[in-house]
Amino acid sequence: MEETVAGTIGNIFSGADKEVLVEVVRLIQKQGLNGCRGNWKEFLNSYDRKFGDSLSDPSKRSVDVLVAFLKSFNQTKDLMFIGKLFRYLRDQKASEKYIKNSMDEESPEQRLVRLTMEHPQYRRHYSCDSYDKDWIIIPLGDMSKERKPKYMLSVDCEMVLCDDGTEEVVKVCVVDKKLMVKLKKLVNPKKSVADYRTEITGVSAEDLVGVTCSLVDIQGFMEKLLKHGTILVGHSVHNDLRALKIAHARVIDTSYIFKYSEVRPTYTPSLNSLCKTVLGYEVRKENEPHDCRKDAEAAMRLVLAKLEHGFDDPIKIVKRVPDFSHAMLLHRIPVDVPCQELKKVFPQDFTVEIKADLKVRGHFYSTRAIFKDASEASNVFQRIEGPEKKDSEGRPQKLVYLKLSTGQITSFYVCKISSSSPPEDSKRQRTSSFIGPEGRTCSSESCKHANEIIRLKQELSAREDEILNLQKILADLTGEH
Repeated sequence: MEETVAGTIGNIFSGADKEVLVEVVRLIQKQGLNGCRGNWKEFLNSYDRKFGDSLSDPSKRSVDVLVAFLKSFNQTKDLMFIGKLFRYLRDQKASEKYIKNSMDEESPEQRLVRLTMEHPQYRRHYSCDSYDKDWIIIPLGDMSKERKPKYMLSVDCEMVLCDDGTEEVVKVCVVDKKLMVKLKKLVNPKKSVADYRTEITGVSAEDLVGVTCSLVDIQGFMEKLLKHGTILVGHSVHNDLRALKIAHARVIDTSYIFKYSEVRPTYTPSLNSLCKTVLGYEVRKENEPHDCRKDAEAAMRLVLAKLEHGFDDPIKIVKRVPDFSHAMLLHRIPVDVPCQELKKVFPQDFTVEIKADLKVRGHFYSTRAIFKDASEASNVFQRIEGPEKKDSEGRPQKLVYLKLSTGQITSFYVCKISSSSPPEDSKRQRTSSFIGPEGRTCSSESCKHANEIIRLKQELSAREDEILNLQKILADLTGEH
């Protein structure tokens, strides 16, 4: 069987686009897969004795070398993974090319798929960087039919934080164009949960008692729903796809398809803010738990509004401006640090609430610490130990160290915020002119370099402070003085 699979996989690489092959090799490197001649660098050392791994960048290698490496795999599980990954990347590239060349004949729905693909954040958010063997890849299907109106489904998921630092789906809902529910399930994460985020997800441990539906079950349901060219709709739907471990090329991201005024090009609004602006209503009130069905319906309503009314001109987002003067932003927190342990960095004679609305980005997350009032928050910040620096928005922040209940020591930043300086997700667009290091306004290009040098110096200084504090901590732990 392995020989048959290997032969099939080998055939699909024939005449393949180099850009796709390069991406496949890079992802194989990231997954740490080894062929019969080892990993990528080991393969190069044995395959090309002249250059060895001195040119290890896959993009610098010929198609023949890339294909030879891919053909060095002979384990069925590896071959199946590489094959489906290759087909997805190949189909995605072909789809992008086809859509670009068929703009004059595209359907209104397909236009929104194209707008999603053209967004400056698309490559970053919809890349294959985190794909592993648990992912399923939805076949692209017949691209010649892409210009016709497509069946659309909208999805929303809620995730819990697990002990190993990963996020797992705990609730999912899918609705169609008529807002009829096609799938609504509670999902057993099958892992030890560190934080159910009940304030956000609306799900507690008790709700999952007796729940047998797994992620694999949900993937099976979704695979049936998404075949035959279905377009998947969602607000920042890349988060849902990553949680579901599904790769699907036809998506409409509602945070991408509208133009916004007075913000940076990469800005994406919250679902609540966008609905308030476009549809005239809020999906949820402040501190109200998320509702998967309401969120999925809201995303579909946004798409339908875009199809009906256009909204081609930039819109100004209506935002709720909360008072953050009694709060601190905690960020760059490793995902394996339980949020309730964060209280330990604050003086014990103050009452602090750690908000459950965590924002996870890669291996880190951020959250807020809430105090009684602005005066108390300011007092606490002054008493927190740690080197104080300015963040990128000019707000004071401190690098703090925390000894966890496990005995491990971790670090993160505590940032002082106010009513006029909202948390990190509300930053405004920077202008094309910059204030130079000596207070002069200079052109974008020249001052970018000057400001970058200043930023690097500040970063180096922060690193030096971090090393100094780590040395102090180690000295305390070992009893050295």
